[in-house]
Amino acid sequence: MIERILEKLVKSKLHTGKAIVLIGARQVGKTTLLKMLFGTSEDVLWLNGDEIDVQAIFAAISATRLKAIFGNKKIIIIDEAQRIQDIGLRMKLITDQISEVQLVVTGSSSFELANKLNEPLTGRKWEYKMYPLSFGEMVAHHGLLEEKRLLAHRMVYGYYPDVVNNAGIEKEILKQLSNSYLYKDLLLLEQIKKPEGLIKLLQGLAFQVGSQVSYNELSQLCGLDAKTVEKYIEVLEQTFIIFRLGSFSRNLRSELKKSRKIYFYDNGIRNALIANFNQVELRTDIGALWENFMVSERMKYTQYSQNWVNSWYWRTKEQKEIDYVEEQDGVLTAYEFKWNPEAKHKIPKLFLETYPESLFKIIHRDNFEDFLL
Repeated sequence: MIERILEKLVKSKLHTGKAIVLIGARQVGKTTLLKMLFGTSEDVLWLNGDEIDVQAIFAAISATRLKAIFGNKKIIIIDEAQRIQDIGLRMKLITDQISEVQLVVTGSSSFELANKLNEPLTGRKWEYKMYPLSFGEMVAHHGLLEEKRLLAHRMVYGYYPDVVNNAGIEKEILKQLSNSYLYKDLLLLEQIKKPEGLIKLLQGLAFQVGSQVSYNELSQLCGLDAKTVEKYIEVLEQTFIIFRLGSFSRNLRSELKKSRKIYFYDNGIRNALIANFNQVELRTDIGALWENFMVSERMKYTQYSQNWVNSWYWRTKEQKEIDYVEEQDGVLTAYEFKWNPEAKHKIPKLFLETYPESLFKIIHRDNFEDFLL
């Protein structure tokens, strides 16, 4: 069993008087992590918010009835809690009135769950995001050398636990995962009125990984107006399929101030959307794949290690660009991502002149572990 980084964090917050909230896309391993922590302990009550009878239990509830339902259980786990109406108020009731139990909830949509939890549970929860398996977790599992040998494979098929654990049938699993993403979580949301437009949007984003994104161009591509495109992108982000990276701008008038790039949390899902599982040696999009892999893995690393950083990319109107810029403790570091260690690159003179205290690094396949560990 692959040990997850969040396991220790969640364990450390048990019985501290607050609910524990674990959010992340479906199939990233939230339930598996909790089973690793609690196993088949008789002190645990498992409830699934996807089930109608569980939703009914919480429809009109009192602390007295909840105590009767919970009995002698010390830990209450609610999977997919966003499916339960007014879950925030229900969790507040449990946390305030039944303080002897530890409440743990999971959710696969920050749009649905966060809106229901933020106000009722202010100061009453520990919240963690969970992602597909990370490079760091796999290095801890079977060593740096073995994981580096698998790099080309990860670039194509990604890090979803089912994909990692089922070598040989990765394509089939990714097809099922990408379909369940679209139809179970996204298309059930009221905001999604045109599913065919959503699928075209996802494919368009997949082809534009690593490039500056224009909502107007995307709207023409997928047959939706620009405001709908922006709304759909927000929902895609809140269901942990994609994330946005804004542009860095401080000192130059020519710096782009409101542009953005969009990345996928997982390379495998991105490749499934465009039905391209060619190996890296045969791909024309290796630069985009490498950049998506580096940015998404860096995000996992900073989140899991609890390093508080600001992240952007940098571009000017004259199309001078840096792939990734990070600020930590007031220090700026600029990164360029090159799959080929021998690839030529130009030091971004304008950026270094404008921000003379900044650092600059090239990340390629021979040194990337220093960036992700």
